[in-house]
Amino acid sequence: MTDLWKDLLGCLDLAPLGEGAYEGRSQRLEYRRLFGGQLLAQFACAAQLAAPGKGLKSLHTQFLREGRTGEPVRYEAEVPQQGRTFAAVRLTARQERGIVAVANASLHAREEGPDRQTTDPVPALPGPERAVELGLLPWESRAATDLDTAKSEPAGYELWTRVPDAPRALAPALLAYTTDLSLIGTALRPVEGVTQTDAGRAFTSAVTAHTLWFHRPFCTGDWLLLRQHSPLAAHARCFGRGDVLTSDGTLIASYAQEALLRFAA
Repeated sequence: MTDLWKDLLGCLDLAPLGEGAYEGRSQRLEYRRLFGGQLLAQFACAAQLAAPGKGLKSLHTQFLREGRTGEPVRYEAEVPQQGRTFAAVRLTARQERGIVAVANASLHAREEGPDRQTTDPVPALPGPERAVELGLLPWESRAATDLDTAKSEPAGYELWTRVPDAPRALAPALLAYTTDLSLIGTALRPVEGVTQTDAGRAFTSAVTAHTLWFHRPFCTGDWLLLRQHSPLAAHARCFGRGDVLTSDGTLIASYAQEALLRFAA
């Protein structure tokens, strides 16, 4: 059986192929297509390789076609702007069939300045009896409420997750990977009798765009709260957004996602 954590770390070790080009292998998953979280994580790594010395500030990704599992992904990076404090990187992800995703990344050298935030208080960490099994997350997660519920529930979800200790340079990539997993499920919570487990039968879904903003540097190894809300589902699409907070309430990142959500006739 594949060690999912070691497998994921191996995928983030991108191999240089020449100027502005890198290759990452794909996860060894029993999954019907390339997981979008892998692409997000590898985009984050490629952006930091293309503009060293700066921290990832934002990552805006569009998924263009279904990627194939078991096939490596080639990343091509252009750096249209590389300044003293900011850099911009354009990224393309390719497999043999062609381009599977594109992304724009912004990076920033850390500066000092005013520091404030306005967020709701962080609740207490649920106990171990509230453990959540999310198959693509190879680490411990907990939630006070169920993501998949047959009842109609509010379109919000709070997931606690603890990514294992990893090199600090990988923290943005690992967080990006984590944010791709449960926003469609959050959008489905108000739909009575339908959950993510009904994918392929009651509905078809696929992420079309995903954006992250990294507000503060952070380390893995501690509990993080992913606070999510889906304000809209319309025209065979759904939209969701979330904040990532530490257990002491520090806001470290935000994200948003649009996805196809097409119900069977």
